Amino acid sequence: MLGVFVTFDPPRQVDVPDVPPVSPVPDAPSVEQLLVVLAERDQLIAELTERVKELEARLSKNSQNSSKPPSSDAFVKPPPRSLRRASGRKPGKQSGGQGFRLEPRPEPDEVIVHVPEACGSCGGDLGQASVVGEQTRQVFDLPPIRLAAVEHRAQRRACSCGTVTTASFPSEATAPACYGPGVAALGAYLLGRQHLPVERAAEAMADCFGAPVSTGWLASLLPSAADKLEAFLVAGRAQLAAAEVAHFDETGGRVGAKLRWIHVACTDSLTMYHLASGRGKDSMDIGGVLPDFTGIAVHDGLASYRKYDVTHALCAAHHLRELAGIAEATGQDWPTGLADLLVELHVAVQAAKVQGKSALPARKLTAYRRRYDTLVGQGQQQNPPPPRTGKRGRPALGPAGALLRRLEVYADDVLRFATDFRVPFDNNQAERDVRMVKLQQKISGGWRSRSGADAFLAVRSYLSTARKQNQGALDVLRVLFNGNAWVPAGAGA
Repeated sequence: MLGVFVTFDPPRQVDVPDVPPVSPVPDAPSVEQLLVVLAERDQLIAELTERVKELEARLSKNSQNSSKPPSSDAFVKPPPRSLRRASGRKPGKQSGGQGFRLEPRPEPDEVIVHVPEACGSCGGDLGQASVVGEQTRQVFDLPPIRLAAVEHRAQRRACSCGTVTTASFPSEATAPACYGPGVAALGAYLLGRQHLPVERAAEAMADCFGAPVSTGWLASLLPSAADKLEAFLVAGRAQLAAAEVAHFDETGGRVGAKLRWIHVACTDSLTMYHLASGRGKDSMDIGGVLPDFTGIAVHDGLASYRKYDVTHALCAAHHLRELAGIAEATGQDWPTGLADLLVELHVAVQAAKVQGKSALPARKLTAYRRRYDTLVGQGQQQNPPPPRTGKRGRPALGPAGALLRRLEVYADDVLRFATDFRVPFDNNQAERDVRMVKLQQKISGGWRSRSGADAFLAVRSYLSTARKQNQGALDVLRVLFNGNAWVPAGAGA
């Protein structure tokens, strides 16, 4: 009988990891704690939502729905949109309007007679044929342009007394060979009026006028011209200070890689620019106009203008753009209604001026003011001021709130164009004048030095004023380089 042997392995040792003691389950938060957390979260969501709205509104701003200048649109140009309302007229020349074309001169500079040599039918000789009529056509063209060199010879003559006297040279003959005031005027015109960079201006002088001037000589023209403009600047500032209505504006510019501000004070017959480091009252005082101004100042509402004891008029075009932006951002009706009211009031004023009236009827003005106050009130109801947060200072009103506050506090200034027919609807006069400075920066960039910027602005003031008073730019520059600056006569309003 076979035996069966069974063996058993000893039990293996199994390593059991240490299990940390189980922490007791915390107590569930109370309802009051949950309500506090939810309230804090709701406040954070509201703040972030408002922040997103603010950023979206800032991104959507452009020159057509805010006070931003067209130069800030960069490469994202908004579609064109006019603030005018439809007039019902077709575009283009209106029926009965005066047309313009190139008219022939009654006394041409040269007459060239063209004689037919042979008959167009039989080929017979027309040399002795009688003239039975003629047709005329005038061609206006430029003659070949070249510099004219005029040599001045100052004689030396000996008197019987033994003294030798030398004749004096004219003022333009400053060296054995030099350019005259006509060439200097043209160079300054290309730089100060057409905004060409120095190198391109030198190229134009050589290609178009046969004057191969150096860039160094060209660069010296504006500073040289500005040195001769003191009489003009003094007279221009005095006339602007005495004007009944004047426009004011400012824009930024780079001078020596630093941001500076170009200020303009102007009327339809005067322009004065000056450079300053900021937009405060001290910077405005440098221009020498506002400290002595006692008339009506038209501007865009910058707070610094309020520091002058003058009558203020706010630009309605700025308000139309801001109202358009708020209507787009909020979808509310009051901005459109208020914009329509301003345009309607402007049309009424223009119609009254055409009829020779000097004011709107008092009853009509009262009705317009009542509608104005009602629309502003509607806007304030839909855009109440934000609550106090406990932080120092007044909470920001936002674009709509800030505009509504301005429309309420300065209502008389907003509507000044309707109560005083001397006041224009907008501040376009100043904006047009300051736009040329922005054009200069686009084409030629900023200025390298303060003296260069001051010289350009002085010459630009001279040329802009001359153009407004129907003076030729080259004519006034020529007399300037002859040492006699043109000075506007009388005060412009």
